[in-house]
Amino acid sequence: MYACTLNDEDSLEHSLFRRLWNISRKEVAKLAGVSEATVSRVLNNVGPMKEKTRERVLKAAAELGYVPSALAQQFARRRSGNVGVILPAVPKVHLFSTYYFSEILSGIGETAKRCGYDLLLIFREPEGARDYAKLFRMQKIDACIVLGSRDVPEERAALAELKAGGHPFCLVNQRYDDERYETVDADHLAGSREAVRHLLAQGKRKVAFVNGPEEYSNSADRLEGYLAALAEAGVEREDERIFAGNYSRKSGYELAGTIAERIRGGGIDAVFAANDRMAIGLLQGLRERGIEAGDHYALVGYDDSDGSRITSPRLSTVAVPFYEMGRMAAARLLEPELGDSALQDGGTMLPVSFIRRETS
Repeated sequence: MYACTLNDEDSLEHSLFRRLWNISRKEVAKLAGVSEATVSRVLNNVGPMKEKTRERVLKAAAELGYVPSALAQQFARRRSGNVGVILPAVPKVHLFSTYYFSEILSGIGETAKRCGYDLLLIFREPEGARDYAKLFRMQKIDACIVLGSRDVPEERAALAELKAGGHPFCLVNQRYDDERYETVDADHLAGSREAVRHLLAQGKRKVAFVNGPEEYSNSADRLEGYLAALAEAGVEREDERIFAGNYSRKSGYELAGTIAERIRGGGIDAVFAANDRMAIGLLQGLRERGIEAGDHYALVGYDDSDGSRITSPRLSTVAVPFYEMGRMAAARLLEPELGDSALQDGGTMLPVSFIRRETS
């Protein structure tokens, strides 16, 4: 376990607290040969750290006479030993039974356990307060990973407060391109483009798209990939073929009536859904209307969830490395010395891959 009490070896840090500071963290990082994020974690005593890296940073800080303003108070506190994972509280949805959240949480948990940390799950109500920084102020967590983050003013304000306070956090599957936040994402633009390219290669020219809510960056990426594939093939965009769901199976199922009419009328010959849950709901709803995937239309989902492998017919989809995304998000917070070069750019983008099955 990673010790969170002070001992005799901490005398160097205490001596630093008593010194004045007139040097920037950037200069300390340069002298120590690490990233600014690593300097912050060493001096704030957050997360496991290789002893050589720790000593190098402390030596550089001592030589330059650098100490951040609130460091003495922060260092005197005990760490909680917890990594906070902020999750959306979705009514009537069992998050831990969904492939997306279970895979990401498994990846986070594996890394946290290896680093001697426990997970503290914090459920965020849709319209509730987003005072994430309070979790740090109350010493409940030492770092946090945010899942299901949306591009809304309340969320932006909460994340900006975390950054301003120097609190270590990482977003998974959500980006704010105008902010330099730690982020682990997947290449959804490329995945969507490849899925639609596959449908077009089957001779389909009236490809509908069922997307998720627009406040998610991954929804925007999927839409961009869909439109890019159409443009490459010289197929004109038709907004009437773009539908909005909320990533639930029910939302796909509820679109079945409208899409069924368009299929029967010749206006749609294939559907790309932004996740497997919506695709499976749509498949079920269309089947109840006598319309079968693979026979009357082609269907592609997204995620390569367990459900995609057991539908009949089996669902074509795009595989996303959710477990690896969770593992990497935790590693970037708890093992920053292993990824200084990656930390410089603020984000990591993992590849995805198309999987052809019976529905297309």
